[in-house]
Amino acid sequence: MKRSILLISLIVLNMGFATAQKRMADIKFNTTTYDFGKIPEENPVATCNFIFTNTGNAPLVIQQVTPSCGCTTADFPKKPIMPKKKGIIKITYDGKNKPYPGIIHKSATVRTNGKTGMILLYIDGEMTPKKQ
Repeated sequence: MKRSILLISLIVLNMGFATAQKRMADIKFNTTTYDFGKIPEENPVATCNFIFTNTGNAPLVIQQVTPSCGCTTADFPKKPIMPKKKGIIKITYDGKNKPYPGIIHKSATVRTNGKTGMILLYIDGEMTPKKQ
């Protein structure tokens, strides 16, 4: 009797783990790189949107978005994104105190509760001086 109760308990416990493992969020971006092209000294602030989808079957939580330097900021959803729904991470580059001309290549690390876990987003561009 004890043996059959133990066996049934193990089977039920194993089924619970299998079900829990199948429910997981995941994130997929339309693109992970954005090229601003030329950014003029007269207007050195540039913003782009990275659109993503929760391709998993559980709510996706964006835990943190960390830009690679102080000249870049990120705005991201603070509420969970439901399965099959979209969200936006907005990245803003501010080149006010940067040398002209110059190539920019910055990144932002996105951390989620999804299967992928961590993803890097990139922004590129070229700072151009005022026209004389």
